[in-house]
Amino acid sequence: MLRTALRNVLAHKARLIMTALAVMLGVAFVAGTLVFGDTVTNSFRNASAKSLDGVAVSVQAQDGPTDGAPRQQDDEKRSTALDDKLTDKIGQLPGVESVRPTVNGRATLADKDGRPVNADNSWQNLATNYVPGKDGKDPHYPLKTGRGPASADEIVLDAKTAEKAGYKTGDTVRFAIDGPAFTKKLVGTVDTDDPRVTAGGSLALFDTKTAQKLYLRPGQYDELVVRATPGTDDQALTNAVQAVLPKDKATATSGAQLAAQQSQQIADSTKALTKMLLVFAGITLFVGIFIIANTFTMLIAQRTREIALMRAVGASRRQVVRSVLIEAALLGLGASAAGFALGLGIASLLPALLNAGGAGLPDGPLVIGPGAVIASLAVGVVVTVLSAWLPSRKAAKVAPVEAMSSVDLATPPRGLIIRNIIGTLIGGLGVLVMLYISTLKDGSESNLMIAMLGSGLTLVGVIILAPLLSRPLVQLAGKATTRLFGASGKLAKENALRNPRRTAATASALMIGLTLITGITVAGVSTQEAAAKSSTQGMSADYRIDNTSYSGLSSDSAEKLGEVPGVVASNPMTSAPVDVNGTFAVMTGSDPAQLGKVTDLKFTGGSLDDVGPGRIAVSDEYAKKHGVGVGDTLDAKYTFGDEKAKGTHKLRVVGVYEANPTVNELLGATSDVQPYSYTPKKIDSILVKAEPGKAAGLEQDLRDALGNSPLLKVQNKDQLVKAEAGTIDLMLNMIYGLLGMAVVIAVLGVINTLAMSVFERTREIGMLRAIGLDRAGIKQMVRLESVVISLFGAVLGIGTGIFLAWAGGSLAAGSMKSYEMVLPWGRLGLFLLLALVIGVLAAIWPARRAARLNMLESIQAA
Repeated sequence: MLRTALRNVLAHKARLIMTALAVMLGVAFVAGTLVFGDTVTNSFRNASAKSLDGVAVSVQAQDGPTDGAPRQQDDEKRSTALDDKLTDKIGQLPGVESVRPTVNGRATLADKDGRPVNADNSWQNLATNYVPGKDGKDPHYPLKTGRGPASADEIVLDAKTAEKAGYKTGDTVRFAIDGPAFTKKLVGTVDTDDPRVTAGGSLALFDTKTAQKLYLRPGQYDELVVRATPGTDDQALTNAVQAVLPKDKATATSGAQLAAQQSQQIADSTKALTKMLLVFAGITLFVGIFIIANTFTMLIAQRTREIALMRAVGASRRQVVRSVLIEAALLGLGASAAGFALGLGIASLLPALLNAGGAGLPDGPLVIGPGAVIASLAVGVVVTVLSAWLPSRKAAKVAPVEAMSSVDLATPPRGLIIRNIIGTLIGGLGVLVMLYISTLKDGSESNLMIAMLGSGLTLVGVIILAPLLSRPLVQLAGKATTRLFGASGKLAKENALRNPRRTAATASALMIGLTLITGITVAGVSTQEAAAKSSTQGMSADYRIDNTSYSGLSSDSAEKLGEVPGVVASNPMTSAPVDVNGTFAVMTGSDPAQLGKVTDLKFTGGSLDDVGPGRIAVSDEYAKKHGVGVGDTLDAKYTFGDEKAKGTHKLRVVGVYEANPTVNELLGATSDVQPYSYTPKKIDSILVKAEPGKAAGLEQDLRDALGNSPLLKVQNKDQLVKAEAGTIDLMLNMIYGLLGMAVVIAVLGVINTLAMSVFERTREIGMLRAIGLDRAGIKQMVRLESVVISLFGAVLGIGTGIFLAWAGGSLAAGSMKSYEMVLPWGRLGLFLLLALVIGVLAAIWPARRAARLNMLESIQAA
C-alpha cells in the first residue's frame, strides 16, 4: 500500500499541485510567525544583554514626588535617597570595582525643521547623564563623532537620532522635557545598544550636573550601577549593597535578576503579537482544509475503478484508507518542507513591514529553532491527513462491484438531508447567540468571548448549509449568465449545480476570507466614523492644543493664546477623578465665560453662566442615572491633590446639559478642578476659536505663543479626525494583508476544482465540441462557471460578515455613544468586484486546458 500511495502521488502530481500550494502557503504563514517570534525575542534579549553587560548590581531609587505625579515646576523636582555620599559608601565595599551614578529622564527633540522627533512615543525618548572616565570618555556610550558634553549648554545625541533629525556636530539642538523648549549645542554623537533606542527611540546625553538640574536635585541620582571585581559573587555583593542602603528608600538588584526580569518582560511583550499572527495563520490553514478535502474527494471519485480493483484483489477497507492517508501525509510533508522555506522569507520581511508602521523592532539574525521546524512540519502533515480522512473513508465504503459499475456516483440524498439538519441547528444556535449579543451594551471580556463563539457557530452553520444555499443563488446567477451569454452561460450554471457539495466546498474557502474581511471592515469603518465624530462633536473650536507627553500645559497658556491676533476665544480644559456620593466620576474644569464660545454645549436646565466655584453642571445622562437635578448638593471627594484636598467638598448642581464628548459627565470651574487633576497646577488642553476666515495658517502663531516646544500638539478639526481615523486605517490595512493569504488559497481552490472538473468532464467536453461548441465557447463556459462559484462565495461571505458586524457592534456602542453601523458600500462593491476578478483569473488555466482537448480523443476517453 505504501508503494501504491507513492505511485499515486507521482501519477497525479499535476492535479495535486494546487493542494500542495495551499498547504505550503498555510505552513509558510505558521513557520514565518514562529521564526519571527523567536527572532524578535532573541534580538530584544541580545540588545538587553548588551545594555546589562558588566552590571553586577543595580541600585534603584524608590523615592518620587509626594503626590505620585511627575515634576511640574522647577521648585518641585524629584528627590531621591541616592546621592554622592551613598555612591562613595558603596564604592568602598569589598568586591566593588566602580559605581556609575545615573540620572534618568526623557527629552523630546525637534528636528532641523522644527518638527517633533518620535513625539507619539515619547516614552522612548530617553535622556541621561554622560559619565566620563579618566580618558574623558564614557565606555557605556562609545563616541562616534565629537566629544562628550562638559557644560550646561552642551548636548550629545545617539548617531541614528542625529541623522534622522538632520543634526551635525556644532548645530543647535532644540528639545523639551515637560514644558518650554531648551536649546543646546551638539558636541558629539554616540552609539548605544539600549533596546528602547535601537527600536526607534532617541537618546540625549548631558553632563551630570545639567542632568540633575533638569530632572532631579544637585548631587542626587536615579540609579547606581555597580561593577564587580573579577571573581566576586554578584549575589553576595548585592546583599552587601542592600545592607548599606537606607530602608524603604532604595533597592538593590543583581545583574542576573535584572536579566531574568527583562527576559520575561520581552517574552510577554512578543507573545501577544505572535499569538495574533498565529490566529491568522490558523484561518489560512482552515481555508486550506476545504481545498485539500475537495481535491481528495474528486481524486477518489476519479479513481473508483482503481480502488474497486484493489478491493477485488484482496485489499481491505482499512488498507484503502491507509493508502489514501499515506498519500496525504507524503503530500503534506513535501508541501510543509517547501512552506517552511517560504516561511523563512516571511519571517525576514515581517520586522521591516512592522517597523514601517512604527513597531520599533530591533535588528537581528533569523533564529531557526527546532520547535519551529517540528511544529511547522507537524501542522502541515496533520492538517493534510485530517482533511483527507473523510474522503478516504468514503472510498473504502464503496463496494467493489458497485464502484466498477459507475465512474461517478450521485450524492446520496440522505447525506444532504442530515447535513442540512446539522447545519440548521448549528447555524441557528449561532444566530441566536449573536441576536442575544446585539442586545448587550457592555464590551467586557466575557461578552467578547460569547460573541466570538456565536460568530464561529454562525460561520460553521453557513459552511454546512452552503450546498443547500448554492441552488437558489447559483440559479439566480445562472439566469444572468444564460441571458447574457446564451448556451455557454446555461452550461456554466448546470455545471455549478451538478455537484452542490463540490461547489459549496470551493465557494466556502472564499466565503471564509470575505466574511472576516467584511465583518472587520464594517466594524472598523463604523468605529472610525464614531471616533471621528467623537473627536470633534460638540466642539466649535478651530484648534485643540495638547502636550504629547501628557504632562499638561502651563496655567497661563490660555491667556497667552488669547493674545494671538485672530483668536476670539482661548479656553483651558482640565479634568479630575472624583468620588460623588460613593460613585466614581470625572469632572471637567473650564472657564465658563469662554466655554460657550468653543463648544456647542446645550443646557436643558439651568445655565452655563451659573457655573462657578462650588457650583457645577451635570450631563443629562448622569442626571438620569443618579437621580440628580438642578438645586441638589453633591458630596465630592477628590482622588488626587494635597492633604488640604482630603475630606468632603459640597458641590451644588446649577445646570444640566446634553451629553457632549468635549466635556465629561460633570462640569465645574477651573479653580475647583485643577488642584486635584492628574497634572496639578497645569491644564490638560486648550480649545481655541479663531475669527471668521482667520483659522487657516494660525497653527504656527499658536505654537510660537507657547514657545514652540516640540511637545506641543496643535491640531485643527481635520487633523483631529485624521488622527482618530489613521490608527484604524492602519489596523484594517494590516488585517487585509494578513487575511490576503486566505484569499490567495481560496483562489487556488477555485483553480484546482475547475482543473479537476475539466478532467472529469473530458468526454462531455468532447461531445460539446462535436455538436458545434467552439473553443471560445468552451473557454467561456469554464470562465462563467468560475465566476458563478466565486460570486456565490462572495455573496455568502459579505452577507454573513455584515450580520456578524451588526450583532457584534452593540458591544462597541456601549463604550462609544456615537457608534452606529456604517455600511461602506464602496468597499463592499470592491469586494464583489474582487470576487468577479478572482473568478476570471482562476479560470484562465482550466479554460485553456479544456479548450485544447482533442475532440476525438476526448470522446473516446473512459
